[in-house]
Amino acid sequence: MVGVIDYDAGNVKSVMKAVEKLGAEPVLTSDPEVLDKCSSLILPGVGSFGKAIDNLKTRNLDIYIKEACGKGRLLLGICLGLQMLFDKSYEDGEWEGLGLIPGDVVRFGKENDQNWNETLKIPHMGWNELIKNRSDSITNGVNEGEFAYFVHSYYARPKDWHDVVFYADYSVKVPGVVRKENVIGMQFHPEKSSHTGMKLLRNFLKEGENIAD
Repeated sequence: MVGVIDYDAGNVKSVMKAVEKLGAEPVLTSDPEVLDKCSSLILPGVGSFGKAIDNLKTRNLDIYIKEACGKGRLLLGICLGLQMLFDKSYEDGEWEGLGLIPGDVVRFGKENDQNWNETLKIPHMGWNELIKNRSDSITNGVNEGEFAYFVHSYYARPKDWHDVVFYADYSVKVPGVVRKENVIGMQFHPEKSSHTGMKLLRNFLKEGENIAD
């Protein structure tokens, strides 16, 4: 089973359908006992950072996720789920994240990048080319120049750029795929990114099965 962490994130059906299409069994749950039986974990996310992290904390899922990752469990954060992997976000205030990958999350714009191209629209929405920063097993079969589907107004700024596997250029370098050991994040929606996204999800599921074995 693949555990899709349930914290009222919404819009998880497409993720679960993609997992099913790849031959795995997704289960949407907030029960730690059920999540413990899963080969890997997915943290989906849409909406605002503050509400999302509060929902996790209300269910003590923030503690569970940190402990599970500390034990070597494979975790994938998608979109807002990626952003919550970092130390903090400045979306409508300042919010503490899960602290699994060092760095913060800020809004597109000149306030955070003096070279911001003001002709670009916010949110960053649509297909964007993936640029390779380093090799990683999660991107096996995915080539530089393939496209993924992004929808977001905030982006991650990792303290260590080595944690970035693929990035996109949207006036600033936008981390698209990040990884620190067993913690993985994808800013774009792999389940909506056609063959490229499915290859990434397949790699994730395969690695989770290998760890579980």
